[in-house]
Amino acid sequence: MKKYLSYIVLFFSSTFIAPLMAQTTTTEFSLDNGLKVIVREDHRAPVVVSQLWYKVGSSYEKPGSTGLAHALEHMMFKGSSKLGPGESSRILRELGAEENAFTSDDYTAYYQVLARDRLAVALEMEADRLASLTLPEDEFLREIEVIKEERRMRTDDRPSGLAYERFKALAYPASGYHIPTIGWMHDLERMTIADLRDWHERWYAPNNATLVIVGDVQPDEVKTLVTRYFAKIPARPIPAVKQPLELAEPGQRSLTLYLKTQLPSLMMGFNVPSLSSTDKPTDVHALRLIGALLDGGSSSRLPAQLVRKQELVAGASAWYNAFARGDSLFVLSATPNVQKGKTLADVEAGLWQQLKQLQDTPPSTAELARVRAQVVAAEVYQQDSITSQATQIGTLETVGLSWRLQDTDLAALEAVTPADIQAAAKQFFTQSRATTLYVHPEEARP
Repeated sequence: MKKYLSYIVLFFSSTFIAPLMAQTTTTEFSLDNGLKVIVREDHRAPVVVSQLWYKVGSSYEKPGSTGLAHALEHMMFKGSSKLGPGESSRILRELGAEENAFTSDDYTAYYQVLARDRLAVALEMEADRLASLTLPEDEFLREIEVIKEERRMRTDDRPSGLAYERFKALAYPASGYHIPTIGWMHDLERMTIADLRDWHERWYAPNNATLVIVGDVQPDEVKTLVTRYFAKIPARPIPAVKQPLELAEPGQRSLTLYLKTQLPSLMMGFNVPSLSSTDKPTDVHALRLIGALLDGGSSSRLPAQLVRKQELVAGASAWYNAFARGDSLFVLSATPNVQKGKTLADVEAGLWQQLKQLQDTPPSTAELARVRAQVVAAEVYQQDSITSQATQIGTLETVGLSWRLQDTDLAALEAVTPADIQAAAKQFFTQSRATTLYVHPEEARP
């Protein structure tokens, strides 16, 4: 079995990764104004994805002025020097293109997926709103109400969204990661168009952006188009920013909420580094594999031990973002099996038992090989989509890493040993790094 699982890892690495990388060529260049451009050729279909990433997200915001990054994302579709509100979206729809945008803690990005011969249209419109966004006040007054309603639907009136927002605010005591991406409601209510104009002026500059283009294109033709539309946009001074770092051991924290939910649930997070903030990458790759050991399919430990064997939980999960701009969280969540009379205290004890098992006994070589094969397979399958390729490149570049990390990532995972897994579990899964959220149905309120 051990030899078979090792063969799976080798098979995925050599059979899938090597041909994929051989078929794709990645080119990087920069314009004189500081705009970085990364082009990856993928000629399997006459389609291209264009993504413009700005190095600014909600973690860049200050108390009292939250939600700016997300609100400006909305307003980027409300008109520029060449086009009126909504016209860029209408043009792209008529061309059969897909477009959207997203904001996170670390970045704001805008993308279009369209036929390769329509790329110039997307680039022209993207450059136009970078250089000459109009930000009309009447459009803002309408759109801020849309954003408030989005907050109500996704957070205030959604128990899982509200619980995670409060959990995150407690779990990140020292960095901007405690700020919700959509912003606090009281900040949305006092936001003005002047705030957004200042935000656009401060952060939206070519020297604070990365343009990622993946698809059926040639680097020379892309460079010609990018130069035509973006080269004349001047660079601007960008405010100095510091990496969002957390206290290594903030102390044990807990929060209890009573919400409009049918079942109780528990969430437990540990303050850990990311690949951007660590001086020991092996720890980060070990945490990635621990996530798969615990929650990497039906054969992983949480479903096998807590769901089926002990019948302790109705469901459980684990996740970890290794690719943040600053420090990160390793998070576990679970819902007790109330039909078996299990409580949140039982669930919490069960989760700690799983972590202690990792601390006391390293995984077998066979189990680690199986889990690593799953992670490698997920990485391989992700490359099948040009949008996923572009998103991976843009994320790495925007959080301060490099797209070239993809070339060494699988080798880094392969180098993690069972002893590395055990050492990471001992170092990071401690009470002094833990934040625990207890969610009860509202009718259970004392």
